[in-house]
Amino acid sequence: MSAFGPDMPLASDLAPGVRRLLAPNPSMMTGPGTNTYLIGQDEVAVLDPGPTIESHLQKIQEIAGAPIRWVIVTHTHPDHSPAAAELARMTGAELLGRPPPDGQHQDRTFVPDRILDDGDRISIDGIEVEAIHTPGHASNHVCYLHSKLNWVFTGDHVIDGSTVVIDPPDGNMKHYLESLKKIRRLRPAALAPGHGELIHDPDRAIDWIVDHRLQREAKVAAALKENPGLTSMELVPHVYQDVDKRLYGWAERSLLAHLLKLEDDGTASRSDGRWVGV
Repeated sequence: MSAFGPDMPLASDLAPGVRRLLAPNPSMMTGPGTNTYLIGQDEVAVLDPGPTIESHLQKIQEIAGAPIRWVIVTHTHPDHSPAAAELARMTGAELLGRPPPDGQHQDRTFVPDRILDDGDRISIDGIEVEAIHTPGHASNHVCYLHSKLNWVFTGDHVIDGSTVVIDPPDGNMKHYLESLKKIRRLRPAALAPGHGELIHDPDRAIDWIVDHRLQREAKVAAALKENPGLTSMELVPHVYQDVDKRLYGWAERSLLAHLLKLEDDGTASRSDGRWVGV
């Protein structure tokens, strides 16, 4: 294990026509780094080229071994999409995905040539890849289903053994849980996440995330009853005892997402930023 998760090779052949290149941006939030996927052999699509790091852009083009026709992103957070515009400029590739929403932590440089809606398909080297709109972690988040392998490339929607931050107002916990169920219904053979290793048991991974989120929601509801009238930040120590205090700022964002879901469900309310159970 490295300081930020499993030790992973820089480049891996995962299946015929699917390669993974690890971006050199390891951190507490990105794990070993962002996974960039290359799909296709005679013509290539690059999925999530990551942050703009010159050595990574060069490596993508080196290992492609064929013309890069498409640059695709799952969402426009700064560890996934900033290199997309530059890679498209360098290669003449078509830029595909969904535009960045309003708010912080969005890559404003990403302006897609083609906006992908739920169910849209891209033919990559003879293989159909389907866009699956999965809002929750980000409102413009898209997963991609590889029709031949029955793999889903999940970006930050599913990461094995860990949860992702849901950051309101763009992040939405109710939408996130609904999108997880949407992916599970596809019964994929494997999940290729934006960070970490390939997930060969998708049902287990998705069920763990849903269970974890619902357990956390129950803790939020209990904390509201025991400590009425607190702000979301004041509730963090009551709900996230298992989290490093250095991460409390990010934990507050997901806690707020839970509170907003409870409010939408009619079991919590707020006044002047202070929350009570209903």
